[in-house]
Amino acid sequence: MIIATANWFDGRLVELFGVVISPGTLIFPLSFLISDIITEVYGYKHARRAIWSALLFNILIIGYGHLLVSLPSPAFAKDNACFDKLINTDSRIILGSIVAYMLCEPVNSYIVAKMKVLMNGAYVGLRFVLSTIVAASIDTVIFVLIAFYGIYSFSDVVDLIINVCIIKIVIEILGLPVSVNLSKYIKRQEQLDMYDDLTDFSLFRMDADYSKQQNRF
Repeated sequence: MIIATANWFDGRLVELFGVVISPGTLIFPLSFLISDIITEVYGYKHARRAIWSALLFNILIIGYGHLLVSLPSPAFAKDNACFDKLINTDSRIILGSIVAYMLCEPVNSYIVAKMKVLMNGAYVGLRFVLSTIVAASIDTVIFVLIAFYGIYSFSDVVDLIINVCIIKIVIEILGLPVSVNLSKYIKRQEQLDMYDDLTDFSLFRMDADYSKQQNRF
């Protein structure tokens, strides 16, 4: 839902305090926070399933949008052309989002999971921030280039990449008290604290089983 909402509004750039950003920038970092929590508590395998679920949801949205545009429009519905233009614009944005998401989210969860094993579960906040810095950079560069390159000047695209990347990282940092404490709370409630020391990190594996030894709550 977060990604779909971000995609829908990303075509309408906004300027806040002299800084140009895509509206999805303000809510997309929530996907990193949620992914961090899922990986930290339930493990990379469950985060991987969540990634594929989000991808499927986005594909359904873009597929349904193109289906609507391909259907005949009543002669009296003059505004349908505006809607069709919006759908076609959003399709490029959604494509950029899908490609960027499928590259950045696995990296985000991988870093959280690997560093958790290396640090023996310590420094949760540091792991969340470092993973987001890497993932947000990948996501922003790929998404902005696919969604907006050729529509705006190269200098504007570069400025947009820098602005969006910084804002995503800042939002992650501001959300740390929530994500770290929520992770601890869920661990206590679920009595789970999964470690991915034996995990196959291939994106194309769908297993979600962990041994009892991997739960170190």
